[in-house]
Amino acid sequence: MAIRDELIEELMKGYEKPEDLIGENGLLKDLTKRLLEKALQGELTHHLGYPKWSPAGKNTGNSRNGKNKKTLKGEFGEMEIEVPRDRNGEFEPVIVPKGQTRFEGFDDKIISMYARGMSTREIRDHLKEIYQIEVSPEFISSVTDSVMEDVREWQNRPLDPVYPILYLDALMVKVKDQGHIVNKAVYLAIGVNLEGIKEVLGLWIEKTEGARMHKLGIVRPKTRKPG
Repeated sequence: MAIRDELIEELMKGYEKPEDLIGENGLLKDLTKRLLEKALQGELTHHLGYPKWSPAGKNTGNSRNGKNKKTLKGEFGEMEIEVPRDRNGEFEPVIVPKGQTRFEGFDDKIISMYARGMSTREIRDHLKEIYQIEVSPEFISSVTDSVMEDVREWQNRPLDPVYPILYLDALMVKVKDQGHIVNKAVYLAIGVNLEGIKEVLGLWIEKTEGARMHKLGIVRPKTRKPG
């Protein structure tokens, strides 16, 4: 959907500094709030089947029933929005689902920093410096813990009894270990199932590639020198 230049010019009237656009009380935050609330109203209209104040809503058995306040956290800090509700309590928002308290994509930033070896305190300080967002260590832990639940579920998933083809290899990656950036080998076991689909069977981390490969009984062939 194209946005008319006239609308942009109208919105940018009075702009003097970046904070007017992306600051705590900037245009983008206010615009995001209004667009979300407008979208939520549209979703409720679709759910009920008739627009606000329409006589078509009489005797339908359901109607608008005020709003609930909800606080979202994200790139713009904290933002309070009003979520409409219906009398029967059947309305399920899509753009901001029930129980969601963070902007889409915000968790990904935390997980990305966590995967790079940043501590909870480093993640908190980074978010404050770059995005001007104050988050608690508990908040960061709740995000990383949710990912670890998925990891544990993946680790305990059932495997096929037979994989006709098995690939074993290693990738050298840089990771943070006890405050230092070091090279470590991540070993991959990839199987091809009977339907021809590749599956990652497991991942292991070792300081050196050769140590784990020998433990697994695998020795790479030496590369023959040219000539």
